[in-house]
Amino acid sequence: MHVDDLRWFVVLAEAEHLTAAAAALGTSQPNLSRSLRRVEAAFGVSLFEREHRGLRLNPYGRIVLEAAQAGTAAVDTARQRIDTLVDPDSGTVRLAFLHSVATGVVPDLLKAFRAVAPTIRFALREQASHDIVQDLSAGESELAITGPRPDPAVFGWHLLQRQRLCLYVPPGHALAGRQRINLAEAAAEPFIGLRPDFGFRRLTDELCQAAGFTPSVAFESTDLTTIDRLVGAGLGVAVLPGGAVRGTESGATPVPLAGVRARRDIGLSWRLRGTLSPAAERFRAFVEAQPAHPGE
Repeated sequence: MHVDDLRWFVVLAEAEHLTAAAAALGTSQPNLSRSLRRVEAAFGVSLFEREHRGLRLNPYGRIVLEAAQAGTAAVDTARQRIDTLVDPDSGTVRLAFLHSVATGVVPDLLKAFRAVAPTIRFALREQASHDIVQDLSAGESELAITGPRPDPAVFGWHLLQRQRLCLYVPPGHALAGRQRINLAEAAAEPFIGLRPDFGFRRLTDELCQAAGFTPSVAFESTDLTTIDRLVGAGLGVAVLPGGAVRGTESGATPVPLAGVRARRDIGLSWRLRGTLSPAAERFRAFVEAQPAHPGE
């Protein structure tokens, strides 16, 4: 039994006449009769009482009619939703991104893309890097803006930015006027950072270890803006990507860190063996056409 058999059954049940129902469906009476037999065989009972002037639903038929109407309506809704998703002009892009790019890279890209594709929607997920990789692997997200680059054997990658990392210091701090500093110079400072399960926090810890010290963490947060404001309030210093926090007047001053390791790559990633929806493919092509920002 096919879903179209249920559709034909609904028409027949409403018409209660084989000839009239066949004409309404644009098919022959034998075709409609075979379709009805398939439905009755699937349920193991007769669904109509045959009368001189036509057909009349029996109690079994009324039960099947109710289910068939609900089922075909659900199938139609699913088809409409899928048609919307696969439409390159009005589909939905499932995009994950790092917390640390939420105020800069992501809104910039989405604003530029919406200028050329205003009817495409986004289902956004703001996550830590390890969760992003898991979601890409599972197909929960189609695309991700993340860093560092995930396994190149599994995931595609397009570089968006090579960000210079900075030490953010409070207003008037002794290091605020420097052109560059070595992170070791801040070894005695209290640090404000992301929680340990965030990829950028691990990067910060690795930089501190390479500089010869373990940071004294005064406070941990999940939000870069909060970290920036706490630095501005004088509670400590923080390692953040330059320009990662916008629209704040905290007074925190970014001082670029010296050394080639004091950078991180941010890029668009996707699963190599997966198939992107047309809308997601269109967004990826748009992003790949944008020039990368190499940083300082």
